Amino acid sequence: MFEGLRFNHWKTSEADDGVVTLTLDRANSSVNAISRAVLDELEQIVERLAIEKPAGVIIHSAKPSGFAVGADVKEFIEYAKQDTVLENIEHGQRVYEALARLPCPTVAAVHGTCMGGGTELALACRQRIAADDDRTRIALPEVMLGIHPGWGGTARLPRLIGATEALPLMLTGKSLSARRALALGVVDRLARPDELLAEAKLLLRHPAARPFTRRAMAWASNTWLARQILAPMVYKQTAAKVRKEHYPAPFAMIDVWKRGGSAIQQRLKVEARSVAKLAQTPTAQNLIRIFFLQERLKGQGGGIEHGIKHVHVVGAGVMGRDIAAWAAFKGFEVSLQDREMKFVQPALDRARALYEKKLKTPEKVEAAMRRLRADIEGAGVATADLAIEAIYENARAKEALYAGIEPQFQADEILASNTSSIPLDELRKDLKAPQRFLGLHFFNPVAQMPLVEVVRHDQLDPAIEKRALAFCKAIGKLPVAVKGTPGFLVNRILMPYLLEAMRLYSEGVPGPVLDREAKKFGMPMGPIELADTVGLDVCASVGRELAPFLGLELPPGLDEKLEAGKRGKKDGQGLYVWQDGRPQKPEVDKEYVTPPDVQERMILPMVNEAIACLADGVVDDADLLDAGVIFGTGFAPFRGGPIQYARSEGADKLKARLEQLAQRYGDRFKPKNGWDLPVLAQRGFELPAASVN
Repeated sequence: MFEGLRFNHWKTSEADDGVVTLTLDRANSSVNAISRAVLDELEQIVERLAIEKPAGVIIHSAKPSGFAVGADVKEFIEYAKQDTVLENIEHGQRVYEALARLPCPTVAAVHGTCMGGGTELALACRQRIAADDDRTRIALPEVMLGIHPGWGGTARLPRLIGATEALPLMLTGKSLSARRALALGVVDRLARPDELLAEAKLLLRHPAARPFTRRAMAWASNTWLARQILAPMVYKQTAAKVRKEHYPAPFAMIDVWKRGGSAIQQRLKVEARSVAKLAQTPTAQNLIRIFFLQERLKGQGGGIEHGIKHVHVVGAGVMGRDIAAWAAFKGFEVSLQDREMKFVQPALDRARALYEKKLKTPEKVEAAMRRLRADIEGAGVATADLAIEAIYENARAKEALYAGIEPQFQADEILASNTSSIPLDELRKDLKAPQRFLGLHFFNPVAQMPLVEVVRHDQLDPAIEKRALAFCKAIGKLPVAVKGTPGFLVNRILMPYLLEAMRLYSEGVPGPVLDREAKKFGMPMGPIELADTVGLDVCASVGRELAPFLGLELPPGLDEKLEAGKRGKKDGQGLYVWQDGRPQKPEVDKEYVTPPDVQERMILPMVNEAIACLADGVVDDADLLDAGVIFGTGFAPFRGGPIQYARSEGADKLKARLEQLAQRYGDRFKPKNGWDLPVLAQRGFELPAASVN
């Protein structure tokens, strides 16, 4: 059938029964990212299939990692630069629509990762079968890049499973397991991984019948009347979670669905134009940049053997217990040490709750629990490959602990501290092997926060740093290497923001106003709620450590709260009263007038400190700084990070605003020396000529 045609990215075969199998295997790549070349070859194949009319077509992937990771994002960036997004989106739509119109049954056999354009390729087939395996994940996550599905996702998925099920999936980018995809009707059948292709052929011959009620509900939710009624409701629900001016893509997608009509050509046309328009927005450009920053962080630990099997954690407090539980969850043998079993048992109970939530089956939960064991005597230190100290923030206490741990090491064990602010040059001074000591600073809650700061010092062995980066990758975290100065990167930038917010609070600005203004800027949580969540005691401890270094002071009223036992969420009282894990924010007087510079007073100190961190070489370059702050603090992702924000707003403009704030409120707002250092350009931030002395 394909004589005379040669393909780089597709393998074709025809069985005696007339069934053609198309195997996607992108050349020179470990994953199937759907590029223009992949689509061009598929277009040729589909044209031939339309003429030859085989008995059926099966599409699957030769990559062990999965079906397809989606469109080639690097190509998409080039399309945006060249203003050819619309043309290329329409091209992909034509290829997929030609596949959908083939006059024979088609089945997508999905395993592993199936995202974005890969999911849209599967949706263009008549039916889908998925490997019944934990690694199978199916999603349309384009909103995370500031756009929405463009190769027919919005046109096909709502018609397949109903708008009420499809819209939430596309609006959140949430991935589906194989079984959840089957329950929703995204796939028609499941198969054992080793029987996927055989079962796909059976499905080809004997299509799965879609229940009448499911087909009827899908039809009913997409009628013109249903779209006019449902769209405003979904719009309102979405607006309660994100702001349209920050993240326009979800709202554009709702509009695309509402206007789509009954003919697929109309739905595809509206979809393509919407994606092309979104691609030009700063939000999409920044979110795509963040996507690549995330990939860069993931890749830092790649290709390196970490050599770690057994992790020993000292300290079963808030951080230590969760670090231990997470490492065991990710397959490591973990021993957890504290003074008495009464401190360790709650950590084990909390770990079990985490495993029950994430692993579902009792067998998997018990297997994870067997990897996590209590170790009151600390015997595990001698056999560990990595020992993580996670006790309270006191340099003398940590040094005393190291003096007891280090002599028990047998060979090349790594010693790590989870300190959040103490300089490592100070902590390493009495160690016998300081070259094998570093910081692994996790963030609370460990199970949710993706970042780990890998903290350097002046005697660290670069090979140990690489092993630590590889360990972070192995436990599914995003590592960023940072200089071991006070506060490292994230806390050094976060604390000026939190302390200024608490100072504003002490001046009488209501907490809900401060939280609202921060969220208006794009922060995921307001600073007053965040301070209570982190714990006012932790804020005070880190604040005291960093205040002299940063030229700051603790805000008035904080010590009084702590003396009264009001540490925040964990006590039920702090800056807010907490009930059932939620802050009870008081109503703000309608007559209250918010000071016009509140937002700047909170945000600009973060940017100021970010510039100083860049100039001080706390991280290797500006991109890593933005990545660390976004993944460590949630700094408004659509703005691209504090350095990108300074670029887009203009360095001169922000520096001038800081000077004005310093004149009005004091020296804490003075622009740091970094604003005027040409070295910033060497670290990835080209300042305007007028700003460089």
